[in-house]
Amino acid sequence: MSDRSQSRASLMLTGGVVTSGFRAALFAAANRAGMTVNEYVLHAAAERLQASGAAIDGLFHPGDLAGHNDNSPSSQRRLA
Repeated sequence: MSDRSQSRASLMLTGGVVTSGFRAALFAAANRAGMTVNEYVLHAAAERLQASGAAIDGLFHPGDLAGHNDNSPSSQRRLA
């Protein structure tokens, strides 16, 4: 999708019960990446969708998949 005027949509995920080791590794990886766990998981899903051929141009904002999250420098420039 190349429409830069896409609206934002809420996504609520619940019921994820995982092993304690997976949870610890996920929180550690998100922390190292400077993201919340939600941002980290959504970013990983977006990368996988793109790799499988999905035509998406953004996660939090159009064009932000090259950045890390809403706090990435490219996102901050868009918000300024």
